[in-house]
Amino acid sequence: MITTLSIVIPAYNEEPTIHLILDKVCKVRLPGDLKKEIIIVDDCSKDNTYATIQKYIADYDTRKEIQLFKHEKNAGKGAALHTGIAKATGEVLVIQDADLEYDPNEYALLLQPILDNVADVVYGSRFIGGKPHRILFFWHTLGNKFLTFLSNMFTNLNLTDMETCYKMFRSNIIKNIKLNEKRFGFEPEVTAKIAKVKGLRIYEVGISYYGRTFEEGKKIGWKDGVRAILCILKY
Repeated sequence: MITTLSIVIPAYNEEPTIHLILDKVCKVRLPGDLKKEIIIVDDCSKDNTYATIQKYIADYDTRKEIQLFKHEKNAGKGAALHTGIAKATGEVLVIQDADLEYDPNEYALLLQPILDNVADVVYGSRFIGGKPHRILFFWHTLGNKFLTFLSNMFTNLNLTDMETCYKMFRSNIIKNIKLNEKRFGFEPEVTAKIAKVKGLRIYEVGISYYGRTFEEGKKIGWKDGVRAILCILKY
């Protein structure tokens, strides 16, 4: 029986906007009155992200559902996710970036195939469905589609958005997968490894995407794309 959704949020230098995404996550209503467990892992931010989250939790007694952890050294998004996954206790787990590119109100879309017991893993795709999608970088989109294509070649999956942040898992599945990549290689690694789990039911649902520019805090770059290719070949 599913009673709790664990929401794992890796955070690095998100001081200006972290409270905004936490507001959205805290306010979202889940289907079936599921409880929320919000796990934030600050990856040794150079700004006041950690202190901002501490104050956010302290200011509101009703936000006891939030747990905050901190890395003493910057280790990367993947490492923060490893910590969050290990700490999660909910039966289902979803990854939420600390920026404002993805909408927590769409957790219900990802949850439904799992609640209907037809899926074990659900990816939120930015490239299917009729949800809003901010128009930004041509080369980023082309790179994303190339990485998804390359990943699909080796995994024999037919995903449309391997690099999406919104990945939801039954917790017993993701906790039993040994993950190594500490930075943005997490996406191709976890995709390759779930593809190898016999009998696993993987679904995609269309989601919206409110992308941000580099001036607004976007961090991923071409080096991460190169690393993703290496991870696809490795795993």
